[in-house]
Amino acid sequence: MGLRDELLKSIWHAFTALDVDKSGKVSKSQLKVLSHNLCTVMKIPHDPVALEEHFKDDDEGPVSNQGYMPYLNKSVVNTVSKDNFDRVDFNRMCWTLCARKNLTKMYLLITDDDSFKIWCIFNFLSEDRYPLAIVTEEIEYFLRKLTEAMGGSWIEEKFEDYKIQLNSKKQCLSAWELIDLIGTGHFSKGMDRQTLSMGINEVFQELILDVLKQGYMLKKGHKRKNWTERWFLLRPNAISYYVSEDLTEKKGDIVLDGNCCVESLPDKEGKKCLFIVKCSDKSFEISASDKKKKQEWIQGIQTCINLLKLGLPAPHREARQKRKELRQKLMAEQEELELRMKELQTANENKQKELETMRKKLEEAAANSAEEEERRLQTHRELQDRYRMDLEREKMVRQQMEEEVAQKSVEVEQYLQRVNELEDMYRLLEEALEDERQARQDEETVRKLQARLLEEEAMKRVELENIHLQQQRAISQTEAEKQELENERLAKEQALQAAMQQLELLESERRGALEQYEEVMKKLEQAASKTKSWKDKVAHHEGLIRLIQPGSKGPQLITNWGAAAFTEAELNLREKNWQEKKNRAAPAQ
Repeated sequence: MGLRDELLKSIWHAFTALDVDKSGKVSKSQLKVLSHNLCTVMKIPHDPVALEEHFKDDDEGPVSNQGYMPYLNKSVVNTVSKDNFDRVDFNRMCWTLCARKNLTKMYLLITDDDSFKIWCIFNFLSEDRYPLAIVTEEIEYFLRKLTEAMGGSWIEEKFEDYKIQLNSKKQCLSAWELIDLIGTGHFSKGMDRQTLSMGINEVFQELILDVLKQGYMLKKGHKRKNWTERWFLLRPNAISYYVSEDLTEKKGDIVLDGNCCVESLPDKEGKKCLFIVKCSDKSFEISASDKKKKQEWIQGIQTCINLLKLGLPAPHREARQKRKELRQKLMAEQEELELRMKELQTANENKQKELETMRKKLEEAAANSAEEEERRLQTHRELQDRYRMDLEREKMVRQQMEEEVAQKSVEVEQYLQRVNELEDMYRLLEEALEDERQARQDEETVRKLQARLLEEEAMKRVELENIHLQQQRAISQTEAEKQELENERLAKEQALQAAMQQLELLESERRGALEQYEEVMKKLEQAASKTKSWKDKVAHHEGLIRLIQPGSKGPQLITNWGAAAFTEAELNLREKNWQEKKNRAAPAQ
């Protein structure tokens, strides 16, 4: 996080504090005062003309944060120098504006100065988006640092319980909620107020003031060569030493750069745990209190020198940047996962629509099949009525023929009349044969219709199997990502089972139709057998009558009553045609 982002976070708190009615806007007069104070504390010249010039295009009403931000970037933030002002004074000025409005002191166990330090730590650890908030990972990092500074032990289970409670409401805290969390002593039970204040101060110095290490040590003078106790502060680019730890009287700085080095020295002059810091212009001999402190200081100073050589920031700032990049990476992965889930959900909805369309098509096919079955039954009933009328007609003709045969021996003069009746009878027989041929054609049509229904049923079965396979593949692809798709797959299988039950119903209806068709064929065979017996009777009585037809040029058959009505070739041809029709009817049954 750069200097610009740090300054804008503190200014945002001040701007929000001036927004009394929470409308997101502040009056121009207040912004002028704020701008003047900012320029004063950051030691940059204030130009009121530039502010008036910036606001001249706006109306007379208040200004939003978006309207004030361009002026801040151009005239304030971009003109400030990092080492030209005291950032603690700058933060305290912004804190003074916002603390009176937001800070609740009634139940806090910490002082105003401790609250200010927690507020600064919040600005350092908060996310770079507004409104400012600190996420759970940074809260844990801060609490761990504070616990270590107080000399306590970190209780992971306690924070996990608080984390669950926080995630149930929201996953982040504002600056004032963080101050309440620390000030109420939720994570510092068993510690007194002084210990808590010292811990907050130590974390503040490390994170905000970049103090990597501090403590009392002895320093050897350059002129009088005497050893004097000083309070040392180690920062990334310098070692400052003071008379005491209250930092009221500063005695000097040891400026560090990439060319400096730190080395251990042997004990001498009655001093132990010695080390030397060599800079380009001079060297400094220092004595630590014990070997552990000596090693810690040497490692800390060497770390600062290495960071200066590599041009890297302080360790805690680099660690914060890495945590932020990791969170951004996780958020990007989460967004990508959510986008993928939305795509899968969309694909699933499309498949549901396809299944619904298929179900409607199956219902339409079932309705069409029912209508087709109703038409087939109607045709079947019509054929039955027609066959019944033909049988009654044949019975009447047979009765007439019997009456005519009985009257032939007595009424010779009615011979011509009986011949006419026989001609009518043969014509009726031809019509009956034609009806039989038509019935066989209808039977062939019904058989083709049944074959088409079977083909459609097979195609539907193939489509359903393909749909089932697609469902299985889709389920196998998404089973590892989301268990919820299993429920949807079960719903699809139920829909498929319903469709299979409908197909089984169609199959049962088709079998019923086939059974009815077989019954009709049996009735046709019975009618054909009766017709055949009736033809035999007619042939038996042909000795009495003979139709007069044109003669043939070929040889004719001779009967007891003269020349026959058919030649032998014609009789064989008719017998052959009849046999072929009979053979075709047999496989169809």
